Amino acid sequence: MNITSLIQLLIVLGESSNPQAVVTELEHVIRDCGFEYYGLLRHLPQNPAQQIPEPWAAALAGRWPEQWPQIYTAKKYVLIDPMVRYLAHAQRPFSWRESLAAFRKDAQQRRMEQMMVDAFGHGLEDGYIFPIHGRNGILGSLSLAGKPVELSPMEIALFEAVARKSFWRLLELRGEAEALETVLPADTPLTRREMEILHYLAEGMTSIEISKMLKISNHTVDWYMNGLQNKLKAKNRQQAVALAFRHGLIR
Repeated sequence: MNITSLIQLLIVLGESSNPQAVVTELEHVIRDCGFEYYGLLRHLPQNPAQQIPEPWAAALAGRWPEQWPQIYTAKKYVLIDPMVRYLAHAQRPFSWRESLAAFRKDAQQRRMEQMMVDAFGHGLEDGYIFPIHGRNGILGSLSLAGKPVELSPMEIALFEAVARKSFWRLLELRGEAEALETVLPADTPLTRREMEILHYLAEGMTSIEISKMLKISNHTVDWYMNGLQNKLKAKNRQQAVALAFRHGLIR
């Protein structure tokens, strides 16, 4: 039954005409497969100078136990969450148990266990995570959680396809897919000065602050920034920084 529902969902998602229809169909099948909670997440490029974002910071859709996001944030579980850490390197879907086993000798193991006790108390007893990859690394993920459910290899493969289909369909309907698919042309390398300005911009500095650091006018900084935006096909400075992280130009 689950396999049929998942296959049908893949067809329906392609025909959905608005974001709410995608979410409604996705939630229906997730519940039918035995999962009460889920999150379809878009992963934001991380600036090393900033804190790790919460898993739902850029959620496309989701449903979590009441109060759990607040508890997770208050106790700063994102810093030790084994699923978040495992996801950073995962190439395939994995269960929560797999991620916990991978860190059983970690220095933060006790904190991880405490997090799982808290999660269990809120109905998050077990789950699966399905990474969504692009050309330059992880773009998002689908998390399923609730009571323990044993998915078959076929169901895991179909949920992996559902994760990708839902992710891209929602972005398409929101008009955001094209920006995420932007590829930096190989024949437009950035100059040393452009790279310097890009790094300072990623640290949150303004044109005036950058001009003082580089001892050039702020108008010159703006001129370089316009060139960067053209090369990266970015609509604004914020998108230029996001694309630079995505293409690995800055870390």
